[in-house]
Amino acid sequence: MIRLRQLMFAVFFLFHPLTLLAVDTLVDPLDSPAWAVMHERILGNEPVVFDDRVTVMTPEFAEDPMNVPVSVTVNRLEGVQSIVIFADLNPIQKVMEFKPVHLKPYIAFRFKVEQSTPVRAAVKTSDGVWHVGGRWIDAAGGGCTAPGAGRLVDNWHETLMNVTTRIWHDSGHLQRLRLRIMHPMDTGLAPGIPEFYIEQLNLRDDSGQTMADIQLFQPVSENPVFTFEISDEIKSKVITLAGTDNNGNRLDAVIR
Repeated sequence: MIRLRQLMFAVFFLFHPLTLLAVDTLVDPLDSPAWAVMHERILGNEPVVFDDRVTVMTPEFAEDPMNVPVSVTVNRLEGVQSIVIFADLNPIQKVMEFKPVHLKPYIAFRFKVEQSTPVRAAVKTSDGVWHVGGRWIDAAGGGCTAPGAGRLVDNWHETLMNVTTRIWHDSGHLQRLRLRIMHPMDTGLAPGIPEFYIEQLNLRDDSGQTMADIQLFQPVSENPVFTFEISDEIKSKVITLAGTDNNGNRLDAVIR
């Protein structure tokens, strides 16, 4: 195990040759060779606690490294402001930043992994502390550097930014929302294919109030699917979704 993690450390620094390890006094329960770097780069060296109230669920092994399911659940933690999801040993570590303004602090989706890596969720609360949970996932590799399957279809651009949804109701109110957006989500690491990915998503209720803001990064899987849980106080019958990608393409969808 020690030799394996030393190898992962070496591969990580092949992608980041100028990175220097920061001094970090926290003991990482996942024993990642890159934790100190992640604490500085992703979390700005702000106060951190490892917290089992932040649960990250993934398969033990990524059978398809381009489509790895992950869910993040936050329980019994008050004042949640932001959830940042990242993979320590990916060439692009940051996967998503989710601000569940009026949603429950839960999200499920799929992402790409390049090699075995810790996958973490860092939850920032109103006191300025990051609460971090995570787990290791084993992978054969290559998820970030392979071209997407959609590129093999000549008319993929005709469905770009199309949105399909499914809604679960309880007692007449929205309880869970799943949406799929057609987009190649290219990392820019596959030969000859520049980065091309959705950057921002915004969910609003029927009064125009923001329900959630989501910032996406290149490791999110092609044609991403997201699942959200709706807070009990949300009585909206109509939800709107707006978004943009890094080439300026926009989406506007009405979810009923």
